[in-house]
Amino acid sequence: MAVVYDVPATAFINRTAQKLKETGKVTPPAWAADVKTGMHRQLPPAQPDWFYTRSASLLRRIYTDGPVGVQRLRSLYGGKKNRGARPDRHERSGGAIIRNSLQQLEKAGYVKAVKDGRVITPEGMSFLDKIATEMVNEKAQQKPQA
Repeated sequence: MAVVYDVPATAFINRTAQKLKETGKVTPPAWAADVKTGMHRQLPPAQPDWFYTRSASLLRRIYTDGPVGVQRLRSLYGGKKNRGARPDRHERSGGAIIRNSLQQLEKAGYVKAVKDGRVITPEGMSFLDKIATEMVNEKAQQKPQA
């Protein structure tokens, strides 16, 4: 059985976002279409399904780094702020997006809150490992047999 570490992150996050959307356990809030993802951004995300992608990315990040808190996730998802003539500085991302997504993932049973932040639950680990196994099996079937 494959685990999250066995597949490329970008493809895995896209597949997980697709699965989260299909299950309906995570839904974007009403304000998600109009909000920027942080102070360092000038515009909201161009992708219509960006909230599912962010939730999938958070789920993978908690799997690999957990326990992890909202402040550390804000730093990880932050970026460089253009300050004009002054030197650029790192700005954290918005916390409401991360918090809302984590609350929905908790309600779905994929993560749980502990003293030091959030950790992945066995149900969440199983969900992610099944996706990784599907991806590895698809790749093995695509390989031509010599």
